[in-house]
Amino acid sequence: MRKHILSVVSLFTVVLLLASCGAPKKGTSGSSSGTSTSTSGPSASQWRSGVKGNWVLNTVTRENIPAAYTIKNIFDEAPVDCFVGSTWNLPGGNYRGSITFNADGKLCANGAVRTIVWSIYSGAANEEPQFQFKKVYAGDKAANVTVGYRMNLSFADGETLVMKMPIPLDNGQQGNLVFNFTKIGK
Repeated sequence: MRKHILSVVSLFTVVLLLASCGAPKKGTSGSSSGTSTSTSGPSASQWRSGVKGNWVLNTVTRENIPAAYTIKNIFDEAPVDCFVGSTWNLPGGNYRGSITFNADGKLCANGAVRTIVWSIYSGAANEEPQFQFKKVYAGDKAANVTVGYRMNLSFADGETLVMKMPIPLDNGQQGNLVFNFTKIGK
């Protein structure tokens, strides 16, 4: 009987250890009587570790955005379809990465590479961390670039990454473009 209990405790410990070593998953937020609360999600450094690597953007889907609503371009760059299939290189270290476009189309630049500087924005104490980046063109210094972009981090498990870009709608509501990535290479 003692060996059986020891085996169950050992198995539980291993499961708990594996679960705690998993990649970050975003916590949920709720509102109660006008005050906002947030469950404790991954820290900015945990997200940074989960986001590092080479990713391909497989799909961009709409969440709470009417089909008739037109989104002309994203990141002051190109239409959404031009980003599908792009490769996002997000290395550690100095966080200088790139987005390589792989889509053919009327407004797409297949093979074009945009240098970016990325980081995880921690925000206020009760806000979830966000992925942020700015484009850095030849001759620019990242410190001098004042325009950047942020996306909400939703999920990362080492193989899959999901980020959501808030889109303000005409009716005062908000929808999201949901970016679904898979990791490539190691």
